[in-house]
Amino acid sequence: MKTKEEYIRFWIEQAKDDWNAAEVLLQSHNFIQSLFFAHLVIEKLCKSLWIKYNSESVPPRTHNLIYLLSFTPLKLTEEQNDFLLKLNRFQMEGRYPDYFSNMYDICNESFTKEILTSTDQFRIWLIENLE
Repeated sequence: MKTKEEYIRFWIEQAKDDWNAAEVLLQSHNFIQSLFFAHLVIEKLCKSLWIKYNSESVPPRTHNLIYLLSFTPLKLTEEQNDFLLKLNRFQMEGRYPDYFSNMYDICNESFTKEILTSTDQFRIWLIENLE
């Protein structure tokens, strides 16, 4: 059985891999997929924080970033909350075909770069809160 620290490290390592994937997908112009992986990065770091601040080592099976962070002492700014609401959309739109087709017009290169920049800033903030 893994320790809490091992579970936390697992999620952090998975987030690192997903961040690399998000960047590669951006470079290859797979914008929706890049945004889906950006969501995964933040989700996995949120799950790490959930484990850190809760007695159990297995976080809830949810993709909702705000919900996961609600079980931690982290206080989100209004800007961070708005960003997470936006990012939450990409776990759904990247997963289901009826959402996926509607996103092609919105998820162009400049939009994706903007979201990834915000994701990177939030990712770093979460990592700092894990230390």
